[in-house]
Amino acid sequence: MHKDTIFCAIYDGKSYSAVKEFSTTTVSIRSLGEYLKSERVKKVAMESTASYWVPVWDILYETGFELKLVNPLHIKQLPGRKSDAKDAQWIAELLHKNMLRSSLVPCPLIQELRSYTREYRTLVNQRTKILTQMDRILVMCGIRLSSCISNIDSKSFRQIVEALLRGETDPDTLVRLVYGNRKNKESGKLKESLSGNMKAHHRLKLTTCKQQFDLFESQIQLYLNEMQKLCEEHFSEEISNLTTLPGVSQISAMIIVAETGGDMSAFENSGKFTGWTGLRPRNDESAGKFKSTATTKGNKHLRAIIVQVAWAASRTKGSFFMDKFTKLAIRKSRKKALVAIGRKMLVIIWHILSEKTQYNPNLVHIYDPVKVEHKIKYHEREIERAKKLIA
Repeated sequence: MHKDTIFCAIYDGKSYSAVKEFSTTTVSIRSLGEYLKSERVKKVAMESTASYWVPVWDILYETGFELKLVNPLHIKQLPGRKSDAKDAQWIAELLHKNMLRSSLVPCPLIQELRSYTREYRTLVNQRTKILTQMDRILVMCGIRLSSCISNIDSKSFRQIVEALLRGETDPDTLVRLVYGNRKNKESGKLKESLSGNMKAHHRLKLTTCKQQFDLFESQIQLYLNEMQKLCEEHFSEEISNLTTLPGVSQISAMIIVAETGGDMSAFENSGKFTGWTGLRPRNDESAGKFKSTATTKGNKHLRAIIVQVAWAASRTKGSFFMDKFTKLAIRKSRKKALVAIGRKMLVIIWHILSEKTQYNPNLVHIYDPVKVEHKIKYHEREIERAKKLIA
């Protein structure tokens, strides 16, 4: 499957049909479905090539075929011995022999929610870039506001920008627009930071950035309203259960539901789920040697939000995750410890969604007795080693 062409082959267990080529227009895809029906085909497999498979999947799904979406890496042939026609025949033969592992394709409702959440995150990232650009313009004007406030995505920063666009340059007036910041106000540092030299071209660039920022704000709110509407109507229980987990906000819960479908029946256990996300160590062993234990590739959208959630949970006072992160960060880098916390949270999310229950912090502290014994022996060895070093 390519941008402009689709190659179709049929295999009945004995021989291949002639490989036919179709275009990717809607009319041609419908004629592809009619051709498959005339040949009494019931099962269809296709490569997940970029986003080219989406319209083909939608039309053939409505036609009534049993579909499978396959990762091209799992069915790749030897280089130098392949062509589009041979690839189509190879996929048909693997499908007939039931040797294909299907990718997870959610239902239309989840696809709609997923389109909202992914666009929402894209717009949030673009808004952050615009904020950074606005701060860079202020720095070129000699205004060092970001050196005195903890976050440029704040009401104080926006008020300063709006005042500057109105033509206000008096530092005393601008200082009164900053909320709090008592220490910098009393020391005079804030007033000095707001004493700049804004020129006409700076104001023009700042005006265009502010217009883009306002546009992103309105679009973000639009997608957020649609996300909340869908989740309140169909996934209110899942959202309510997920938000009981430390670090998971309502928006994070909606993104998790959108990426997982809110249904764990597609995953046999929590290990399969963490592997699908890409937060599980890879299995790369040869001749008794492990070449790499880095995390695998997986759902990048879910992995990104889980790492953010793990960071928030590791900073929640009194939580299991904060205690665990502190212990892991002693012997690992903070980034590796954060990935480990994310994997643990995925296991808990799998249980929450599969059992349809809320997060129970008491169950997290239940350890395997064998692991506890190993930890005790480890610490005993470390104490003996420390005594020898002191002696």
